[in-house]
Amino acid sequence: MQSRQKALNLLGLAQRAGELDSGTDIVIAGLRGRQVKVVILANDIHADSSEKVTRVAKQNNVKIIDNFSSEELSHAIGKKRKVLGLTDDGFCKALVKKINEGV
Repeated sequence: MQSRQKALNLLGLAQRAGELDSGTDIVIAGLRGRQVKVVILANDIHADSSEKVTRVAKQNNVKIIDNFSSEELSHAIGKKRKVLGLTDDGFCKALVKKINEGV
């Protein structure tokens, strides 16, 4: 299985484990509360939403990953979403590792 699919599978696992926030407002609230460790933005998200989330993420020094389409993210977690926030350090490290391996 390639790294891209493994990274998406990891997001599904995080969703089932309750370690994934989804939706623009929820992720922004998680960023402000310092619970979100990594933000995953769909690469086809609307510019206004992207700018809102990116601004708050940069204020809190949170890494942003935008390697996936909204369709891929929605399929991975079983919900139609374009903004995700990982809240667990272990999932964050594993996802960043998969991304670095080449997605």
